[in-house]
Amino acid sequence: MLRYFTAGESHGPCLTMIIDGVPAGFPIDVSKVNHDLWRRQQGYGRGGRMLIEKDEVQIRSGIRWGETLGSPVALGIENRDWKNWTKKMSAAPEDRDEKIAVTKPRPGHADLTGVLKYDRSDIRDILERASARDTVSRTAVGSFSKQLLSPFGIRVMGYIRSIGNVAAKMGGFTFEEVYARSEESPVRTADKEAEAKMIDLIEECKKSGDTLGGIFEVIALGLPPGLGTHAQWDRKLDGRLAQALMSIQAIKGVEIGLGFEMARRRGSQVHDEIFFDPAKMVTEGTPRIVPTGFYRGSNNSGGTEGGMTNGAPLIARVAMKPISTLMSPLQSVDLRSKQPADASVERSDVCAAPAAAVVGESVVAFELAGAFLEKFGGDSLREITRNYESYLEQIKSY
Repeated sequence: MLRYFTAGESHGPCLTMIIDGVPAGFPIDVSKVNHDLWRRQQGYGRGGRMLIEKDEVQIRSGIRWGETLGSPVALGIENRDWKNWTKKMSAAPEDRDEKIAVTKPRPGHADLTGVLKYDRSDIRDILERASARDTVSRTAVGSFSKQLLSPFGIRVMGYIRSIGNVAAKMGGFTFEEVYARSEESPVRTADKEAEAKMIDLIEECKKSGDTLGGIFEVIALGLPPGLGTHAQWDRKLDGRLAQALMSIQAIKGVEIGLGFEMARRRGSQVHDEIFFDPAKMVTEGTPRIVPTGFYRGSNNSGGTEGGMTNGAPLIARVAMKPISTLMSPLQSVDLRSKQPADASVERSDVCAAPAAAVVGESVVAFELAGAFLEKFGGDSLREITRNYESYLEQIKSY
């Protein structure tokens, strides 16, 4: 079973990730992980922290000469801002300073509920771990996971569909074209006209001390049918994907395929009709193709049926709320005096939705890698490849 754990605070010395269940023999390019970490730091509307940090991963175990060993992989990323927080975030009891305690919880953040749950008097004890800085760890793990999927022609791509009330138009482009155009955009969208409007809206919110959310989409191409299962609720792939995406900071909604729109249509307008043609390919645009002969006339289901991939592109759409830290803070209450007060202000972004699309790619990649290894499991890349190729031959016979 592929699993991982992360540790570290936003302004602590470092972030640590341990990935367990990684088979041997997979080639790992650290520069690709660092590139995804860089992508996460980009995007119009990011805050001052991005000017301080230059996130780079360090391999601490599990990889030798560019290949996984079959043992746990440990990754580390230093927080460059730690040098400015050594006393504020010190583990030593003699460094305690009550004068710097954060006592005014931010609406929409973990601040108030966290101090109540964990019996803390300083909100910083909660906000440091609740911070979206943790998405650095999840991006690194997800980027690593992409390299577990890559030998099998599976690609995971994320981009923006809307920011605030400005929606992008992407008709006429393939998924690869949308992704390529989005990678060149400061707001990670393929629509140049919408891009300009999104930037204007971000600037407007910045001037007023407000924040913006958005909707991003994650696409996975090259998936074979049969990842996940209908047999148990907690192993259904779409459920696992929804949980993983919902666990990203500030995410409030996930839909697969048409999602909520399905509830507004009749069954005849929703379900993807099945056809048979030996010349048709279940997956397209990837090095590996699965010619079962079965195909669907549409992809309203977003690539999953019954908790399993069906061979069509997987499509997940994710809603991110505006960030909780406003430069023009909302009303709150001081924990100690119980008097009305403006909420605390931490260094933050105006809009982090473009970065969230990269994080979304990563959590989807990890879940897909886990489901792939469960289906075709083995202790090495060669063994898994044999299992996978055998499965492809099996489903060709239907």
